[in-house]
Amino acid sequence: MPLSMTREVFITCAVTGSGGTQDRSPHVPRSPKEIAESAIAAAKAGAAIVHCHVRDPETGVPSRRLDYYREVTDRIRDAEVDVVLNLTAGMGGDITFGSTDAPLPVNDAGTDMAGAEERVAHVAECLPEICTLDCGTMNFAEADYVMTNTPGMLRAMGRMMTDLGVKPEIEAFDTGHLWFAKELVKEAVLDDPALVQLCMGVPWGAPDDLNTFMAMVNNVPEHWTFSAFALGRHQMAYAAAAVLAGGHVRVGLEDNLWLEKGVLATNAQLVERAVGIVEGMGARVLGPEEVRAKLGLTKRAPRG
Repeated sequence: MPLSMTREVFITCAVTGSGGTQDRSPHVPRSPKEIAESAIAAAKAGAAIVHCHVRDPETGVPSRRLDYYREVTDRIRDAEVDVVLNLTAGMGGDITFGSTDAPLPVNDAGTDMAGAEERVAHVAECLPEICTLDCGTMNFAEADYVMTNTPGMLRAMGRMMTDLGVKPEIEAFDTGHLWFAKELVKEAVLDDPALVQLCMGVPWGAPDDLNTFMAMVNNVPEHWTFSAFALGRHQMAYAAAAVLAGGHVRVGLEDNLWLEKGVLATNAQLVERAVGIVEGMGARVLGPEEVRAKLGLTKRAPRG
């Protein structure tokens, strides 16, 4: 298909993630206060959307605690800058098996399995405009575990999100994930048009070469909205590629720690670099109110 460059682009900042990056850079935020402050700085730098996980403030280990999500949400909503809030719902589906000779029982230390209601509990509590839905099962290379998202689990979680009035962002790590996402829309589990994040270069999902990327793009229905990112040193190249391919941009410390060789980045610096790329290509960066109008999002007021 011919390229159709996006002329009005929104930028998402993935603030901290759930990978083991907390000890690799002093800029990876840990506490709810640090995560919120980093998200607010990213918004001031030009991010219309902030995508947030939470971590244990002391260890930096990824967490699913409701009170951490509540604090992050409240701090962002009380801030002087407006931004669209996107919370992860990707945790609670990790299985780490035993040895190859004895895979069962599973390794309790690396396994975190929760039911659909528990995995969406913080979404129901905080009511962000967007939350993620990892639309398939895959191996992850960072540790020897499997991210599990069965069809039944995805249907249950998708219905809960839709019923809550929170727009699911479909996280597609491979082409089959897009195939199932289209099935969820066909079944009316998710609303049409859908929102998609193309996740490139995450081992062992879709590699970040351009042929694979365009195969992913070509599997997104034309009336849907998609954004894209790649891990590590290709993050900024994919900001340009996403815009050229008709999509939007995601950057942030969840996916890449470096501004350039030898220079650790902050989230705000990564967003500033992405803004420069987008505007240098002749496109305009959208603000949060424009994104809400484009995606049909409902802004929630701060708690009184």
